[in-house]
Parts: sequence; structure tokens; C-alpha cells
Amino acid sequence: MAEETNTVQTARGYRKERVGKVISNKMAKTIVVQVERRYPHPRFRKVVTGYKKLYAHDEKSEAKVGDRVRIQETRPLSKLKRWRLVEVVERSAGAVPAAA
Repeated sequence: MAEETNTVQTARGYRKERVGKVISNKMAKTIVVQVERRYPHPRFRKVVTGYKKLYAHDEKSEAKVGDRVRIQETRPLSKLKRWRLVEVVERSAGAVPAAA
């Protein structure tokens, strides 16, 4: 079974995958995903949470704000987009953000 997964990886290459929360879907075929990373502070060793905003390609516009999604690294699609949506892991409860 390990060989099957390995052949799929080599056919497509080794690409990073991240799981994050959709914070915006206002652009056409693009979502903004906030990825959380927890790491110890280099000097004080306290666990710190770092966040990164990644732009991902969503071809079918299936991800909504608040959804947890899995994204995968891909070739550059635009100035900022280097990720694509793989799957929606968990749908949000349906809370709509307030319009400003």
C-alpha cells in the first residue's frame, strides 16, 4: 500500500498541503485561507501561534467563508496565487459575516 501512495506522489511531485479556514471568497475563483502554525518561541520556548494568509484557486467556487479546507501547492497562477483547493474538509455552521 505504501508503494501505491508513493507512485501517486512521484507522478504529481511532492507538493505541500495545508489545512486552514476560509476568511474570504469575494474574488472570482479565488479564496483566501488562513493557515495556523504553532511553534515554540526560539528564546522563551513558549508555544506561539502564527498565522499566514494564502490565496488559493477555487475553480467551482465551492468554499464559503468559515469552511475548513485542504489546499495544495501548485504552479504560480497569478501574482499572489500559488495554491489550489483540494477539498472542503468541514462546512461552516452558516454564520454570515456582518457587512461593513
